[in-house]
Amino acid sequence: MILCFSGTGNSLSVARMLADRLGDTVADIASAGAIAAGGERVIWVFPVYSWGLPPVVSEYIAAQTGMGDRPHYCVMTCGDDTGRADRLWRRAMRRAGATDLRGCWSVQMPNTYVLLPGFDVDTPAVARAKIDAAPARVDAIAALISRGSGVTDVVAGGMPWIKSYVVYPFFRRFMMSPRPFHATEGCVSCGKCARECPLGNIAMRGGAPQWGRRCTLCLRCYHGCPRRAVGYGRATARKGQKPLTL
Repeated sequence: MILCFSGTGNSLSVARMLADRLGDTVADIASAGAIAAGGERVIWVFPVYSWGLPPVVSEYIAAQTGMGDRPHYCVMTCGDDTGRADRLWRRAMRRAGATDLRGCWSVQMPNTYVLLPGFDVDTPAVARAKIDAAPARVDAIAALISRGSGVTDVVAGGMPWIKSYVVYPFFRRFMMSPRPFHATEGCVSCGKCARECPLGNIAMRGGAPQWGRRCTLCLRCYHGCPRRAVGYGRATARKGQKPLTL
């Protein structure tokens, strides 16, 4: 079983490639039920959030009670590097009772975070290069998973401890508010953002999208808007969009 959370499609693309190579099925973490004790392996696939775990993934792990002796693997997508997100995943899993934690890998995919100065989508050439390199990387990971590997092979990047144990907690506490989201004058009330929000956090009211509190800041609404009519304060005024199809 592959448990996947994906906002803009990077992680879902990797999860589907793994499923094709391993013969597993993909389930959406945002709507998956409890994990039963024992049985088949579980492969966790999700994007790195500010060198840590997406809150929706952390919350799902914390809610589990039956992970026990199943073998668990982790495949994280990232724009550049992961910090110590692999260690944060292992710590969360142990707290939830998982005892058989095996390999953890990263796959570089196109950048999607655009809400801070200096952060933007990749150039088309860089995005294309990452997409083109992904299948071979997934091939290698799938081969290791099929052998039950316990290898950890992630791109930690520079200053990984500071990124995951200082920046990430600060980011989660102070920089994940959905309040700055708004519809710009270009909104045509198509409702795509509301229909495709993975957590059902957007509602159409008076012909305009309204964001609720249960937001995981995946930016699917921003990147998926066909009119580029979703903004986040002033942060997205001159930022690019990542195509959701890979």
